[in-house]
Amino acid sequence: MKVFVTGVGGQLGYDVMNELKRRGHEAIGSDIIETADIPLDITDQAAVAKALRDIKPDAVIHCAAWTAVDAAEDEENKPKVYAVNVTGTKNIAEACRQLDCKMLYISTDYVFNGQGTEPWQADCRDYAPLNYYGQTKLEGEKAVAETLEKFFIVRIAWVFGLNGKNFIKTMINVGKKYDTVRVVNDQIGTPTYTFDLARLLADMAETEKYGYYHATNEGGFISWYDFCREFYRQYGLSTKVVPVTTAEYGLSKAARPFNSRLDKRKLTEMGFEPLPVWQDAVKRYLEEAKL
Repeated sequence: MKVFVTGVGGQLGYDVMNELKRRGHEAIGSDIIETADIPLDITDQAAVAKALRDIKPDAVIHCAAWTAVDAAEDEENKPKVYAVNVTGTKNIAEACRQLDCKMLYISTDYVFNGQGTEPWQADCRDYAPLNYYGQTKLEGEKAVAETLEKFFIVRIAWVFGLNGKNFIKTMINVGKKYDTVRVVNDQIGTPTYTFDLARLLADMAETEKYGYYHATNEGGFISWYDFCREFYRQYGLSTKVVPVTTAEYGLSKAARPFNSRLDKRKLTEMGFEPLPVWQDAVKRYLEEAKL
């Protein structure tokens, strides 16, 4: 199978490329960085169309996105965020339609309003994003679903991986400098290790079980405070973690969802293997990352 992967300079794209190659698939990676197989600006419709016409992939795994949530709230950035997350996604979807190839779009829990305590169902359409990033990812979802029949929309949350910045890496660096850190305890969800997610995305690309899915690691729902305490414990940091509310923390420009619980039952219902528990994912990440 020939697979075109966007955003290979990021955490997920990096792992997806490695997983596809491990399985013997022909994987072609793109990004705005020159070291990608194909340097590509996904906001350029003509360039996207030409790249996919030349490659003729069987599937496209679209990992490229603007993911700086707070920066997305700045007025000067909003046109760029929209161009990448909406226009770029439309360009990919249209090129896939022309070639009749399947598309996997990576979305987010941020498409929901983050209220309540019930886990969000994969096929839920009760959308009400709290911030501009979430709004653009939702419009990206709609662009894919309205353009294609052969699509997977996979919503994830709390992402961490080897190739890039993430909460674990940031907080371990902070924990080495300070005796005490403050972490919010009223935002609830589950982390997603890109190494594990890449395996699932490759599994999906090998099937025609199209539709909407939720994919985070197993192991139950936790707060960011719980998450931080666990990876500090595994890493061996004695830094004190103080739980605070989102209001007490008060540093974010973008509103964050309190309820990021994603119901993942559809994965097993459709015959896909769920991701391992997040505690084990943290252990493997720390062994690989060597922070």
